[in-house]
Amino acid sequence: MKFLKYTAFLGIFLMVGCSQTQRPQSISEQPAPLTEQETAGKKLTPELLWKFGRIGEYKVSPDNSTVVYTVSRYSVKDNKGRTTIWSIPAKGGEPVCLTADVAASAFNPRWNPLTGHIAYLTAASGDVQIWDMKPDGSDKRQASKIDGGINGFEFSPKGEKLLFLKDVPAGESPQKLYPDLPKSYAVVSDDMMYRHWNDWTDYAVSHIFVASTLIKDGYITGGKDIMEGEPFDAPLAPYFDSDEIAFSPDGKYIAYTCKKLTGREYTLSTNSDIYLYDTETDVTINISEGMPGYDKYPVFSPDGSMIAFQSMATPGFEADKERLMLYSLAQKGKIEELTSDFSDNAAHFVWTPDNKGIWFISGVRATYQVYHADIASKNITPVTIGKHDYTSINLADNELIGSKMSMSMATELFAVNPQTGEERQLTFVNQNIYNAIRISEVKERTVKTTDGKDMLVWVIYPPDFDATKKYPAVLFCEGGPQSAVSQFFSYRWNFQLMAANGYIIVAPNRRGLPTFGEEWNRQISGDYGGQNMRDYLSAIDDVAKEPYVDAARLGAVGASYGGFSVYWLAGHHQKRFKAFIAHCGMFNFESQYGGTDEYWFPNFDLEGAYWDKPRPKSYDFSPHLSVDQWDTPILVIHGGKDFRVPYTEGLQAFSAAQLRGVPSRLLIFPEESHWVLSPQNAILWQREFFGWLDKWLKN
Repeated sequence: MKFLKYTAFLGIFLMVGCSQTQRPQSISEQPAPLTEQETAGKKLTPELLWKFGRIGEYKVSPDNSTVVYTVSRYSVKDNKGRTTIWSIPAKGGEPVCLTADVAASAFNPRWNPLTGHIAYLTAASGDVQIWDMKPDGSDKRQASKIDGGINGFEFSPKGEKLLFLKDVPAGESPQKLYPDLPKSYAVVSDDMMYRHWNDWTDYAVSHIFVASTLIKDGYITGGKDIMEGEPFDAPLAPYFDSDEIAFSPDGKYIAYTCKKLTGREYTLSTNSDIYLYDTETDVTINISEGMPGYDKYPVFSPDGSMIAFQSMATPGFEADKERLMLYSLAQKGKIEELTSDFSDNAAHFVWTPDNKGIWFISGVRATYQVYHADIASKNITPVTIGKHDYTSINLADNELIGSKMSMSMATELFAVNPQTGEERQLTFVNQNIYNAIRISEVKERTVKTTDGKDMLVWVIYPPDFDATKKYPAVLFCEGGPQSAVSQFFSYRWNFQLMAANGYIIVAPNRRGLPTFGEEWNRQISGDYGGQNMRDYLSAIDDVAKEPYVDAARLGAVGASYGGFSVYWLAGHHQKRFKAFIAHCGMFNFESQYGGTDEYWFPNFDLEGAYWDKPRPKSYDFSPHLSVDQWDTPILVIHGGKDFRVPYTEGLQAFSAAQLRGVPSRLLIFPEESHWVLSPQNAILWQREFFGWLDKWLKN
């Protein structure tokens, strides 16, 4: 099943198969009680981190009075989770759990414009189907019986139609080729893209279906496949984000994102497009044809005359500037950019009710804020400021409802005045935990780089910090490679948790990260071992000068590109560090190139294949070439189902360290991918992580 973005990384262990009447007592919808042992030190621990409720999707009611949202909670003992649906008045008030009586997870809440009810997805009856309930959570009933279940759905603005996502067969599976071997399990392929991120092909793709909701006393049992016969996914893999699809206000059109390529062509290209499907004529047109980069996230204006969408201009560059484009249906498909004079990205578009402006989210100096764009003047102004990340926004009458996080707070919902930027917190899902622990201080520091630039570095201090003492410090190396070290709250790379273990955390926004303009963001491509590595060293050297930092006890940690960074630093750090931890990092660029899943990424960032003539200089930055300089203890972590950076990269690094006699430890999760998602594996990860740091930086 290809669940939408919210469940894509939760579905592997959420309880979606329980019956309606069997309530899992170990996973309550309410905050789990905190024991005296857990709170005795008043510090965040891995176990406490898995007691956090995690806010997911949220939707505002058609009358703007109520917000429904999901909260996921987990049982470490059972190694699984459960998602419930909650409601809260948009003006503030007491939250109510609407699906406490549903044993299985309930997710994908959507307001039905026709009835005012809330529809949602759950596997309470077996496979995943649409269910319906009143706004107070009463009168739950199954609303669909679609063969094989569905992955997501959306109502049209008037509610007379809905679209749903369903897997359909694609390609010749071994079972189809050899029907007498129904229990065989193999992948047979004559082309590329036989695996992606963390999955081997299942010989199925996600398609969009449209159906009528005008069914009395029955079930939605089927619909029209608007992509019939096409071997493509919509929304795009691997996130299957429902925001990549939109109904027009009158319900006539469906705009959707799709990358209509397969195999070798798919793996070499980022060329997704916006397609416009006419539900009345069954005709589909490509409205972004000729635009060779990623085009995503169509949003119709309230009057239906325009479509806003996100576009990247550069083929093969996943971290190119995210431009806000306007497509005019009234002017025969005229397209113009609204952010041509804006230096950073634009995402999460929400139209103003008068069709004259668009609110969006953009990064600025390692934070993510809400902005407003005036369509006539193209004038862009900030709405919010502060040390936080807004990750999405919706409109509720004269306010915006947004999901917000920071390094000191997991995601909560806030109401924002779009004129003044004034914020009002709506949800307090984890207040019981915050009340029981001390929060570490996060400070912004400016560090001069070797080429004279100002670099923003976050420094996170232990919760009981005493400037008269000396502390070990850890350099955090960000992944991406183009992902900002913003005010994110992570459930694995959690700065509050790291600091609570007695470390000063140094988190630089080195070269190659967004929110500091295009030039800063682009510099890293083709220069993996260059300026961005000097930026890392500038950051740790600057902080290490402080009298409260023990410069003899420094470590460096990171995942993905950050894992590569650790491997590279291990051969070039000139005795600065006493411990390294690399998670899912690239070790040998040639084997990485041959083993990854999508080739547009190395073709752009490494500037080509290792067999090209002349050979791209990027391959000279491969960490395996400097293993002869490794002399520092290193912990290597990798997931067995990581197909973006195959686990053999970690095995090579560990073997190299072992053969050279460097103190080293290997942590492999055979069932995890590029991420570590199950509760017990995640806690094991944290225990090994801090055990390694403590061994080499505290003893």
